[in-house]
Amino acid sequence: MEHFLLELGTGFTFVARQNRISFDEKHFKIDLVFYNRILKCFVLIDLKIGELKHQDIGQMQMYVNYYDREVKLSDENRTIGIILCQDKSEAVVQFTLPENNEQIFASKYSTVLASKEKLKQLIEE
Repeated sequence: MEHFLLELGTGFTFVARQNRISFDEKHFKIDLVFYNRILKCFVLIDLKIGELKHQDIGQMQMYVNYYDREVKLSDENRTIGIILCQDKSEAVVQFTLPENNEQIFASKYSTVLASKEKLKQLIEE
């Protein structure tokens, strides 16, 4: 957890893992909840195995809306949602999120480091 927080940057504090929220007798679990002291906002992270689906983005939107409406204080900034997935379609992200989206981000992650040649190619691009 310490290494993960250091990769996120400064100001992050750990709040919860598998944080349960409930309404209408339904229960949901947010994988990771952080608070950033510099940004003055909650940062919710959802971990997805496989390709990102539009339902995953909708789920994160629900989490962000819940935190903004029920948890954050009036002097805090809007909640940020990050979805980490193994693969994503830019089109799915583009058409699922509103055009003016500034709160939810989807990013691809890899469990294996790319080859030296691939890393060189990415750096050159």
